[in-house]
Amino acid sequence: MCQLLGMNGNTPTDICFSFEGFRTRGGLTDVHKDGWGIAFFEGPGCRVFLDVEPSAQSAVAELVRHYPIHSKNVIAHIRKATQGRVALENTHPFQRELWGRYWLFAHNGNLKDFAPSLDGSFVPVGDTDSELAFCFLLQRLRSEFGHAMPLRKPMFEFLAGITREISVHGEFNFLLSNGNCLYAHCATKLAYVVRQAPFAVAHLKDQDVSIDFSEVTNPDDRVAVIATLPLTDNETWTAMEPGTLMVFHSGVPAATARTA
Repeated sequence: MCQLLGMNGNTPTDICFSFEGFRTRGGLTDVHKDGWGIAFFEGPGCRVFLDVEPSAQSAVAELVRHYPIHSKNVIAHIRKATQGRVALENTHPFQRELWGRYWLFAHNGNLKDFAPSLDGSFVPVGDTDSELAFCFLLQRLRSEFGHAMPLRKPMFEFLAGITREISVHGEFNFLLSNGNCLYAHCATKLAYVVRQAPFAVAHLKDQDVSIDFSEVTNPDDRVAVIATLPLTDNETWTAMEPGTLMVFHSGVPAATARTA
């Protein structure tokens, strides 16, 4: 299966430290070597990097590793292919426009016998179950709420309902963001940590690398990092309960819904 990494903060923050550990799982400390991608919201725009090479050896990943892009919402993915060939069009995160905003989506899992009817408003470019689920999800949102973005609470509740529908077809761990907040669904494995004052030293599990966040943050900064598996070995990560959808806003969990 693939692995996911997300970040949501109350102020634009770089993800270089977390990405340093995450990228090694793409072919070095783990077997996810069928491509990778990372996307950053910058205001209403998105900066997206995709590569079919393993992230541990990717020159594009090396660029991102040394490029401190500051963002409030970030989604990254390293792929172990289940459906769809290894190709750029099948590499997550996927990006679409809805209600005048970009949406980003990455999925970990395998959806079997999933063949929803699409009306043509959102159409997959590749041949993965993941991109198909993303297109169906956005189609259902637009069908329900029309041409204007709804308030966060009714959209979250409706998104939980769609997630329940799709989840009957298999594992549906995902990260989704429109730049305002970050949605995270745990079907099997997903965990998060909230970093805020008083900041301390964090040490990566996959590499002998540490950072003292008190030296690189402001007292009011707050950021939530979400990953398939914890990235550090000296912080308290909270394991999400399987069958749970959460939305993160300004660096903290803002709402939770059951989807099992």
